Amino acid sequence: MNKKELRNIIRERKRQFSGQQLEELSLLVLDRLRRNIRLQQARSILLYYSLPDEVNTHQFIDELVNQGKQVFLPVVVDGENMEIREYTGSKDLRQGSFHIMEPVGRLLPEDEYGKIEAGIIPGMSFDKSGHRLGRGKGYYDRMLCKMPHLYKIGICFDFQKTETVPTEATDIKMDAIV
Repeated sequence: MNKKELRNIIRERKRQFSGQQLEELSLLVLDRLRRNIRLQQARSILLYYSLPDEVNTHQFIDELVNQGKQVFLPVVVDGENMEIREYTGSKDLRQGSFHIMEPVGRLLPEDEYGKIEAGIIPGMSFDKSGHRLGRGKGYYDRMLCKMPHLYKIGICFDFQKTETVPTEATDIKMDAIV
């Protein structure tokens, strides 16, 4: 099975769930995520502001900020790359590319990417070896290759996990899957 076929299978699986069901499943995934020791210890975390068909991270982001953690979110720029901005609160979010809410906070220079200790990375699918299937644009792979020491936690619903994810040399592997 190739990447396109797997994406189509996962999209079809997602369509079988209502928004309410995905919210309930999100709570289960986030409970597992909270138990990750590396995430608990991290002071600075890269996260994502979820789309409606992803594990809902909206309240979780604020929860981390309230714990005193520094949270960073990616922002799509120039249609091909992502930059990282500090999240300072929902009042500072603006709708960006692909209708994703993005922060307008401080831009993190690339030479400071190494200061982020843990990253919670979304995916269409993951396998038990840590391979990730994204949405097909390569945004995260291009960004994560600049962060070789980041502890990467892949996050998705259980029904998105597969035995094997097709990979290429440029695909970045996760350190853990939740």
